[in-house]
Amino acid sequence: MDIVDKPLRNRFRSYLPVIVDIETAGFNSKKNPLLEIAAVIVEYNEDEDLVITESHSSHILPFANSELDEAALKFNGIQPYHPFRMAVEEKVALEKIFSPIKKAMKRNRCTKAILVGHNAAFDMDFLNAAIQRSKIKNSPFHPFSSFDTATLGGLAYKQTVLAKVAKEAKVEWDAEKAHSALYDAEQTAIIFCKIINRWKYLESLDI
Repeated sequence: MDIVDKPLRNRFRSYLPVIVDIETAGFNSKKNPLLEIAAVIVEYNEDEDLVITESHSSHILPFANSELDEAALKFNGIQPYHPFRMAVEEKVALEKIFSPIKKAMKRNRCTKAILVGHNAAFDMDFLNAAIQRSKIKNSPFHPFSSFDTATLGGLAYKQTVLAKVAKEAKVEWDAEKAHSALYDAEQTAIIFCKIINRWKYLESLDI
């Protein structure tokens, strides 16, 4: 895909927002492994509304000597070593996810991607730990800046829990599909786009 007619460069200070969701086997990014990662790319349409243009995801094998928290696995329902997961090593998964993000940055003339997440600090912590373990030198993501839809949801819809934000935003929410990285990332992306597009409308009213 070539450089787009309406690049995002000037909307977020040369950052490309990428919605990320991560599923893990615990809460300690140094000890517990990353098991799923999904990234959703959003860009302008012809009306300069933010829309989803790409979704990417990968199942990940636990890194060597990592610790699996059984409570976390029971919560997200992931069987880390199940052969049908088609899981790959952490570095392979990150490179697979980063490649289309870098292409989207180029066509939108952006210098960095910025992580958008629900309670984004958690996703960023695990992502940065995985990048460090994998010795990846050219991550597209800003190392510490992020957008958090928990905060934005509190502002726009008076809710901070993702399922409740989705309900208030009239976004589909299937509890049986929740806690899949791809599903959660796509629903979070829809919410993020609605909030940004709603702000554009409010700006036009000069309130």
